[in-house]
Amino acid sequence: MSDMGRENDGPVRHEEAPIDPGRLEIFIESMTEDIPSDLKELKDQCMEDNLPVIRQPAERLLRLLITMKRPEKVLEIGAAAGYSAIFMMSLLNTDARLDTIESFYERAERARGNFSKFGFSDRINLFEGDAGQILPKLNNQYDFIFLDAAKGQYISWLPEIIRLMAPGAVLVSDNVLQDGSILMSHFVIPRRMRTINKRMRQYLKAVSKDERLVTDILNAGDGMTVSVRKYDE
Repeated sequence: MSDMGRENDGPVRHEEAPIDPGRLEIFIESMTEDIPSDLKELKDQCMEDNLPVIRQPAERLLRLLITMKRPEKVLEIGAAAGYSAIFMMSLLNTDARLDTIESFYERAERARGNFSKFGFSDRINLFEGDAGQILPKLNNQYDFIFLDAAKGQYISWLPEIIRLMAPGAVLVSDNVLQDGSILMSHFVIPRRMRTINKRMRQYLKAVSKDERLVTDILNAGDGMTVSVRKYDE
């Protein structure tokens, strides 16, 4: 084909340098709705005290899914100081209720204080103890579950979590890509992280292949999965 014939193929494409994911995330954050000042103050305090707190990508996803789903019964596994529960409650209808589980006494006490401070003590029920012991005792059918606790236990808790999901319920699991270490060889990962990494791989496979669920793995924040419990046929 002559050069003249190629002129109608469209503009010439020039190779560009790959976009820095960090810059892209900053751009996305700049478009994100700000959280209320009292919530931001709570988040900043948690970060200052080195307490676990969800990242902004998790906030964005939770805000979107909760706005779409409008759940009435929410279960959170991993309360920490209560920030994520309060964030979710601020998006829910006034008749919605949230159960949350926290295994560390100090964090549970701090969460209770924050629930009271934000006026949610009568709508948030905190179970203090190990999720592996508490989940089998729960009988509610939840329509939204947020899993953000001990990463190495996700796979152990999954059967009980699915049991507690109502048809159409949404399960959001946080920190599933382990800052990319999920792709690293077993021999490269620090020894203390090997078991967690192995179990997280098992969890991702289980939650993706379970025939009762439809699941997608999102490269957002530290990695998140979104699973929907299928309706009974």
